[in-house]
Amino acid sequence: MKINHCDPKVVSPEFAPKIAKMQLVSSHPEVYEPCDDSFLLVDALLADRSNLINQNPKFCLEIGCGSGYVITSLALILSEYCSSTQFFATDINLHATQTTLQTSANHGVHCEVAVTDIALCLQKRLWKSIDVLVVNPPYVPTPEDEVGAVGIVSSWAGGFKGRMVIDRILDVIDELLSSNGLTYMVLLSENDPLEISQVMRERGFGSRIALQRSTEEERLCVIKFWREK
Repeated sequence: MKINHCDPKVVSPEFAPKIAKMQLVSSHPEVYEPCDDSFLLVDALLADRSNLINQNPKFCLEIGCGSGYVITSLALILSEYCSSTQFFATDINLHATQTTLQTSANHGVHCEVAVTDIALCLQKRLWKSIDVLVVNPPYVPTPEDEVGAVGIVSSWAGGFKGRMVIDRILDVIDELLSSNGLTYMVLLSENDPLEISQVMRERGFGSRIALQRSTEEERLCVIKFWREK
């Protein structure tokens, strides 16, 4: 049995935590590069750093890892205090998983990566074990036939209201999250975050907006979910 040595008492608010460096993030023509939504998600994790460290996470998972920028940043944020945390990442795009492996290796981070739809091949293995789940899903409203397309399109095509993939991810959160687990999910205003929060409330989850930001093109937020006691 591994013991995760993580002492929340030594967390310093003045300490500037490390995150993934853009020059070390690998790329591929068919892989979504870090953009405003990726940066927002990492900023939300940074803003909640003390809670993440106090969570003493054993298993962390990113669904839809793309370039690996987010899961690598999460690993670096936790690395100073939680040296035994294990990191997993999934993507339906083979090129994305290969890019994530390279990005994490470039930063000295070990991450187990799987090519799978959402988290299908890991659900039994990690049943109710994930302490931190991060998701930047395909949230852009598009024609439904674009959802799950091969290559980079799969990273943004969300179908009606941008919800087709999001709703499927919401369905597996209960199966993946540990009793004290936390989920951080990027959402677009068109996805109706309030309705999503209500859906999760009916399933026994509390929620709040961890961070929100508007760009010239879209209004984004990161919703944090947790199990209500």
